[in-house]
Amino acid sequence: MAERKKINIEVTVHENVEELNESFKTLMSSAINARKKAYAPYSKFSVGAAVLMENNEIIEGNNQENACYPAGLCAERVAIFYAGAKYPEMRIRAIAISAAALDHGVNEPVAPCGSCRQAISEYEFKQSEPIKLLFMGEKGKVIMCNSVADLLPLGFNSSYL
Repeated sequence: MAERKKINIEVTVHENVEELNESFKTLMSSAINARKKAYAPYSKFSVGAAVLMENNEIIEGNNQENACYPAGLCAERVAIFYAGAKYPEMRIRAIAISAAALDHGVNEPVAPCGSCRQAISEYEFKQSEPIKLLFMGEKGKVIMCNSVADLLPLGFNSSYL
């Protein structure tokens, strides 16, 4: 007989950036700064990501689109892949994400897409330690997760290969 299981996640919802501790405020400020430099002429949807490394360096990334849309790359993957290339053995502590649209306000938190969740999951698995995720729109609430597993609870990793 089939067994049913329920998967629960827990996130923290902050009313705004001001409720974050100083380290996470700085990280989100970097994500917002990165978002403002995104190259998104096709989707008109700009995303910035900031990766906090264990040495406290912050690495920024933003979405980069291409006329061969959707051949571009999301902000989260730009930032995390650069972090992995620059510091291949260093742990990632947290990632902050901010999104905004050119033609309307984005006031609700925007979570990473499935491809980005999988990429972040790979780094969590590689470092055997969770990566905190913080995400928001262009203003308003900030959602914080303790791990990408909160957003991708049945993730795939190399242990299945």
